Order: sequence, then structure tokens, then C-alpha cells
Amino acid sequence: MTRALPYPARMLFAAIPTLYACLLWSGHTQAATPWAEVMNPSHGPAQVIGTPANGCVGGADALPESGPGYVSVRRARHRFFGHPQLLRLVDQVGQTAARRHLGLVMIGDLSQPRGGQMPSSHHSHQNGLDVDIWFTLAPTAEAARRLMDDRPDPPSMVLPGSLESSGAWGEPQRFLLETVARNPAVDRIFVNPGIKRAVCNEVTGDRSWLRKLRPWWGHDSHFHVRIRCPAGSPRCEPQTPLPAGDGCGPELAWWFKPEATGKTKKKGEPRPAVVVPAACMAVLHER
Repeated sequence: MTRALPYPARMLFAAIPTLYACLLWSGHTQAATPWAEVMNPSHGPAQVIGTPANGCVGGADALPESGPGYVSVRRARHRFFGHPQLLRLVDQVGQTAARRHLGLVMIGDLSQPRGGQMPSSHHSHQNGLDVDIWFTLAPTAEAARRLMDDRPDPPSMVLPGSLESSGAWGEPQRFLLETVARNPAVDRIFVNPGIKRAVCNEVTGDRSWLRKLRPWWGHDSHFHVRIRCPAGSPRCEPQTPLPAGDGCGPELAWWFKPEATGKTKKKGEPRPAVVVPAACMAVLHER
């Protein structure tokens, strides 16, 4: 439900109608959004605009339903679009999985056809640079779709009510995570703190790729991959550089302290309104 705006704001929107669509309010269930009603990408070369949580993508490509080593799941959401570089990452990961005979990598949400705010599930995934990859590997495409249809999510990699890795976590999952993290295009990966700790305890030798693993709530059944701003997208806003080190020290230890484990994301808590980049409105309204 959209909140009533103060009189001065209403006057501003009366003067600049297109700006009204740019002011978004979202909670756990996000507000209705015109971005979800657009079924096709915009024309022209691929362009990333704004940030993952406030942006869009022009000229996006659609991820095929399947390819060597991977299968795209939950296609009914119509969130299988992204910058071509993101699709190349998926293709590379799938090919690596195929060579190792790991099974099919299940690829979840990317972005909507032109990016932008989604009506549910994600606050990010807006500018064509994000993709969710499930830790569980599937023997066939049919098995993958049955798994995703028959339950809310595949098995968690951490034990219920804890941050300890579960029996579902193993070498294939660690290899998949490392394969993605070592890709030069990847900027960061969000994983459950328990998974980050498991990897920190297990990996020897070159640990440089651990730096990209960022602890975050949830992310126990899948991991969230974000690639860097690609060349040719000057309006893409890069994120703050990651801190030095492997991230296995004090910053990870904080997630296991009472002040962290007792803190959760508040569902339904409103986020402040944001103004979508003007260039995104042109992408949204292009015919």
C-alpha cells in the first residue's frame, strides 16, 4: 500500500509526473512496481545504470533455460535477464561444473527485463549485475524444476537455528563457491556467516578468494553473486571496495556474538524512499 504524501510532495509530483514512479517504498513485501509489468528488454547496447539496489539495465540479454552444466529455475518469475557479462559468468560456471561432473548448477533470479524494483523477494538485483546460485546441484533439468516446485527452497547448508554447517555442505558446494569467487568479473558474494566460517576453516593454500565472501543473513540455501561494473557502462555506480584480508578474523567473529545472532532483518520495516536515476525512467518507458 502506498503511503499518503505531504502536500508539498504532492505538488512536486503534479509538476513532474514521471518522478512519481521514481519514489519507492518497500517493506518485506514490496510495493507494486511498473518494472515488473515490462516483459521485454529495451533496445540498444547493454547499459548498467545506478546501483544494485537503485538502478536498471538497458539492452539486457535473457539467460537460456539451460546450458552446459546449468539450468535456470523458477522461470515463471520472469527474472532471468542481465548484462551480457553476467550471462557469460553463468555460462563459465556451468561449463566448469560440467567438466567436473558435479551435476547441474541451479541458477535462480537475475533481474527483470529492464531491471528495476521487484514486487517481492529482492531489494537488490536491479541493475543486471546480480544472480542467485543454489548450493544444491541437480542430476537433471527435470529434477531441478521438481525440486524448486515441491518445496520453498532446496536444503539449507546450515543446521536449523544455528550457524553451524549441515550435512548438506560438502566439497561440491565449496568447489562451486570457489569457482565463482575466483572469476575476475565477480565483485562480491553474499553467504550465510556459518558458510563463511566453514570455508575459512577448510581452505588452505591460496585464500585470496575468501575476501569476496561477505557474511549476510539468510543465504544458507543459495549464494548471491554480484559482478563488477562492466566496461561501457559509465552510469554504473560501483560499490565500496572490499576491505583487505580474507575476512576470516574479527569481522566474521562479530556474526557469532550475541549482539549479532540476536539481530535480524525486520520484516515489514519500511525503507526510506529513493529517487530512481533519471536515465532509468527512459529505459522503463522506451517502446
